[in-house]
Amino acid sequence: MEYIALHEFLLNPSDALLLDVRSPAEYEAGHIPGAVNLPLFTNDERAQVGTEYKQRSPEKALLLGLDIIGPKMSEIIKQVKKYKVQDVIVHCWRGGKRSQSMAWLLGFAGFNVKYIQGGYKEYRRNILNSEFFKDFKIIILGGRTGMGKTGFIHTLRDMGEQVLDLEELARHKGSAFGHLGESSPPTNEQFENNVADKKKKFDKAKRIWVENESRLIGGIVIAQELWNKMKAAPLLNIEVSEKQRLNNILNDYGHFSKEELIASFKKIEKRIGGQNLKIATEAIEVDDLTKAIQVALKYYDKTYDYNLSVNTSPDIHKLSLDGENIEAQTKTIIDYADRNIRFN
Repeated sequence: MEYIALHEFLLNPSDALLLDVRSPAEYEAGHIPGAVNLPLFTNDERAQVGTEYKQRSPEKALLLGLDIIGPKMSEIIKQVKKYKVQDVIVHCWRGGKRSQSMAWLLGFAGFNVKYIQGGYKEYRRNILNSEFFKDFKIIILGGRTGMGKTGFIHTLRDMGEQVLDLEELARHKGSAFGHLGESSPPTNEQFENNVADKKKKFDKAKRIWVENESRLIGGIVIAQELWNKMKAAPLLNIEVSEKQRLNNILNDYGHFSKEELIASFKKIEKRIGGQNLKIATEAIEVDDLTKAIQVALKYYDKTYDYNLSVNTSPDIHKLSLDGENIEAQTKTIIDYADRNIRFN
């Protein structure tokens, strides 16, 4: 059986099918982006083998594992053939028996197979020991709630700029309303894996745009190294008209049910006060979303302005944008950055 070292795997992307043969629970907790889960054991079967290993002996655990895997071998080969590939890279937790067994089986079936030395454990060690974006040029794109930061981030990407969309990776928009319309968020471990996967695709010679965030995005915590980098990066604070802010929020959240919007307002009741919650709730009930949004903006504007006043960035810029054409506004942002933002 042939193995591939992790650094070689990371530096030389291939079209090979990447198979994670760990249990579904292990995979859900965190996996290499792009990996397909084809588990040798179910969650319960893995627990049974582990118990056998601890309470009886490694030999007994091995025999139990073979008894479980034996009837599955034909189906495993059929599943891999569905991907219509010849080259396969396999990994488990440590690059041990599970990945080597799968490599043997698929090799016997005619596939060209390698397993990752050190497995997923080595992959995570590599991420945790690396310094997130240490040598990269980051610009933070900021502005009050509703100014359309996410839309600008996406348009910057469409125009060829490098962007790191943390909210997209966290599957959360960062506010009390940020979960609306999103699928289940990843684990914090998987979020870190996804960020690291984006990082390796960036060109260090070019700048990277990152939306201004708090360190907590929903239930996701930004890694300390990346957070430190963000706090020290140039901040471009965008201002747009009140009309555009209201329209952006209406477009983003106006289609959600009254029940969902009211439930989200209740999350910030302690911050906006019971009376303001009552005003917002009553406005939603009579379809006056503009009034409800204005209640929320009073709170979020005050919070953003305070955070801006204590921001530790050594290089803070302000740019007011006219009109509502996002492509034209984004070109103005790029032009401003070209002329005014420099990196050490």
